[in-house]
Amino acid sequence: MDKLSETILKFLRLDNFVQNLTGYVEDRIELMKLEIREDVAKAVARGMVMIALFFMVFLFLIFFSIGLAHFFNQYFTSSYAGFWIVAGIYGVTFLLLLIFRKSINHFFEKELSDMIKRKEK
Repeated sequence: MDKLSETILKFLRLDNFVQNLTGYVEDRIELMKLEIREDVAKAVARGMVMIALFFMVFLFLIFFSIGLAHFFNQYFTSSYAGFWIVAGIYGVTFLLLLIFRKSINHFFEKELSDMIKRKEK
């Protein structure tokens, strides 16, 4: 049976076509694998940079907060008032974010959706 199918393919000159088609499909699969690896590498690199940036911003915020609290302590000649003021600033910021979280979330969803649409074009 195998011999018959080979003979028919040769007779219709489809044997080269089948070989070319399978080669094309294999090459497309390899290309897709390479593209996926490249995208994963880019995503991991971006993630590592974002983690490093987040860490640096976190350290900056901690030290800035401590420095601001000490500044307020000297200004008010108190040993604790500056820390309460800085904590109050963070508390008010937290409450504002909590109150307006739906509109903030909607804004970021819209911006990210627009960014993805622009990238696809």
